[in-house]
Order: sequence, then structure tokens, then C-alpha cells
Amino acid sequence: MVRKIIVLNPDYNLDQLTLSQVLPWGVIIKSLPIINALVVKVRKKAALTALANEPWVQRVDDDCRITAVSEGEPAAERESELNPQAQALPWGIKRIKANLAWPLSAGAKVKVAIVDTGIDRKHKDLKVVGGVNTVNHGKTFHDDNGHGTHVAGIVAALNNSLGVVGVAPKALLYGVKVLNKYGSGYLSDVIEGLQWCINHKMRVINMSLGTPFDYPSFYAAIVKVAQAGITMVAAAGNSGCSGDTVIYPAKYPQVIAVTAIAQNDSFAYFSSCGPSVDLTAPGVNIYSTYKGNSYAYMSGTSMATPHVTGTCALVLARKSLNPTQMITHLKKQAELLPGLNSDQQGAGLVNALAAVKNL
Repeated sequence: MVRKIIVLNPDYNLDQLTLSQVLPWGVIIKSLPIINALVVKVRKKAALTALANEPWVQRVDDDCRITAVSEGEPAAERESELNPQAQALPWGIKRIKANLAWPLSAGAKVKVAIVDTGIDRKHKDLKVVGGVNTVNHGKTFHDDNGHGTHVAGIVAALNNSLGVVGVAPKALLYGVKVLNKYGSGYLSDVIEGLQWCINHKMRVINMSLGTPFDYPSFYAAIVKVAQAGITMVAAAGNSGCSGDTVIYPAKYPQVIAVTAIAQNDSFAYFSSCGPSVDLTAPGVNIYSTYKGNSYAYMSGTSMATPHVTGTCALVLARKSLNPTQMITHLKKQAELLPGLNSDQQGAGLVNALAAVKNL
């Protein structure tokens, strides 16, 4: 059986569709109201042609695999090995001057969704307000991979005496688990997660995940999120910089596409690049929270992205900006790095202090 996203003709809606119209072709997995679609496992590939010709079907898209965007295996450090009285200021937080922005804004009350592998809700250095699991309905958004927890810590690890501190330590974290323990998930699970973000009035969405292929259903969902006034930030990808290698959803114009730099401001060897890049941020050897109430060093555009997401939270705590205004503002306040071209850094390195100060 193959898994497909069936987008309904605009003249039809999910309430009008009866099970008998779908069941001959396959098994319904879930509905996606955000794009007026059903996710179906089709019994026979031959049935796809017949299905596409049904009057209630606008198109049939592949329910592709979406993956987390990190480079290599994490180097973890157990909490018991840390000095609980010595909170570290990660180099990335300092490089984008986030700590200097805290007297003006720490991201208080801004709802940030980490669309990823979930978040470790019991981590002592994170305050997780809520979330959802679209991979396995009825189960928690607990992070059984580690990637989502690492991303969450970069955005909003607490400013306390433990471990690390994030860009926006007072932001409200929500774990939207759309990827499994292997860091992989279906496009439909991501789209359902985006629907949840709209329904629960998120202000910023972090997507350190993606696919090299453009799917109409993905873009349709992204457009709906932007129309809801939610800022989206996504990883450019880890495919290297040879031509236009930016992945989706970062490549969509409604999304802030982020590449990665190393501690010496050089372009990260693994980072994708291309004309759709908006900003760059620290993404090499980033220390942050990890599953099991621990900490780890990780690298990737996955780690660069939450530096920008956290900056968005800092800004939104002071002034309400729509997604287009946010992209324009962050690019205007960015620090242009010598030695990197526009395909590598877009408008430059995200500057949290300038973004908050110059509103």
C-alpha cells in the first residue's frame, strides 16, 4: 500500500465526503482541514489513476518523508557531570548578542512551536507549556530522539543556574511532535502539526526539518500558516553549498531560510545555500539541552534556525509584526559578514540586539 494526500476539489469539503467514496480506493488515516485533504493508504497503485479522475479530487500528492536537519551524531554530556551553579552562555547566543537584548526583551509570553521530534517535558532547564503528537495520536509529545529538545533549548532554555540559556529564555515552548524517534516523519504529520499551530495561536514556528522536493500540499499549508499571521523559520539544509541546495519549507518565500556559520564566522562546510537564503546563524558545535534531562553539542542548520526563531520571540514580545514585516525587519538589522556571499548568508548574521533595539 502507498500513502497519499488526496486534496479535495474546492467544491467539496471533508464533511460532504462519505466514507464510501474513499474506502474502495484505500484506508483513511487522517484528515487535513488546513488544505481540505485526506491522507489515505491506497491498496493498489493502479487505483491511483482512477482516484485522480474522481470529481471530488483536485489532486493526489505523495505523502513524502520529512527529516530532521542535523549534522553527525550528538556529543552528549550527562547532567550529573555539570556544575549546576555554572550556567554556560553558549557561543551562539553571545555571537548574535541575544544576552545584550534581555534588558529590553526576553521573549516573555510569546508562544513558540518547535515542530520537530518533540521536547523533553521533564528537562529541568526547559519550561514546556504544551504540545501535540501527530505521529501517534493519543501519545505525548515526549522527545524520543533528542533533536527537538536540543532545538528547544537554543530557543528558550531558562535563565537559571543550570546548564545553558536560550535566545529567548522567557518564551513559551510548545512541542509539536511530527517526527519519530529516528528523526523522520510523513509530510501529512507535519501539515497536521501546522494546523495545530494555527488552532492554538502560535506566534513563531521553528522547523529544523525538510525535504529536497517541493510538494503542492506542503506549500498550501505554509501559505495558510502565513495568512494566520504566524512567523515561520526553517533550516536551509545540510547538503553543502554547490548550486542552489536549499530545502523545503525553507525555500518557500513565506519562510525565513537560515544557513549556518562556525565560531570563526566561516560558512559551515555542511550548510546548504542558494538565492532563497534570508539569514545565517551559529550552527557548529552548539551546546544545548538534550533528551533525558541532559545536554549535548550538535551541529547543523537545525541548530542555526532556532537562533533566528528565538530572535523573533524577542521582537514579538515588544512589537507585533506579521511574517512579511518580520522577515524585512530581521534582514534590515542583520550583520553582513565579510567573506560570505549572499547565497551563503542572505542579508547576514541575525542580530538579536539590533532587532529588539531598533523597533
